[in-house]
Amino acid sequence: MKADMLTNLNKYQVVLASKSPRRQELLRGMGIDFMVLTKDTIEVYPEGKPLEEVPKYLSGIKSLNYNDRELPSDYLLITSDTVVICEGEILGKPKDKEDAARMLRLLSGKTHRVVTGVTVRSAKKCESFAVSSDVTFAELNDEEIDYYIDTYKPFDKAGAYGIQEWIGYIGITGLEGSFYNVMGLPTQRLYQCLKGF
Repeated sequence: MKADMLTNLNKYQVVLASKSPRRQELLRGMGIDFMVLTKDTIEVYPEGKPLEEVPKYLSGIKSLNYNDRELPSDYLLITSDTVVICEGEILGKPKDKEDAARMLRLLSGKTHRVVTGVTVRSAKKCESFAVSSDVTFAELNDEEIDYYIDTYKPFDKAGAYGIQEWIGYIGITGLEGSFYNVMGLPTQRLYQCLKGF
């Protein structure tokens, strides 16, 4: 069942192209029925592209990865990409424990930016947008970093952390912007977008 405010979506089969359990949880929490359809995409972007534009660009690439044969005319496809930006570097998903620890040490005691790009596409319309949030971490010591990585294994998360997990409870001192955007889906902005389809 879709939320009453989104009855315009009744004519669509909503498709979320994401393996992320967090994005699936957030879209479900918005009261939207959807199916999950995923395929691997090579996430590369042009050299020199401003870092804050990368997630919107990548969400568009992910969307175009599905051709018209895979998307019947009544499908509404949602793709997204989240990056963490700190000191001029994009922190993607960590390769291993050492890389995760390096990222968390970089984030420790600083404010960084989380940007999520989203593309919503039907047979007749395509809309992309990006939402930014600023997150501030307290100083994290090595014991805290090691405990978090060993216990929560954040290898599927940009920047090597999930705001909704232990590290967020004990480490985040401030947030400016959308909490759900940091989780991986800017739900309020997506809701506004979907109302227009």
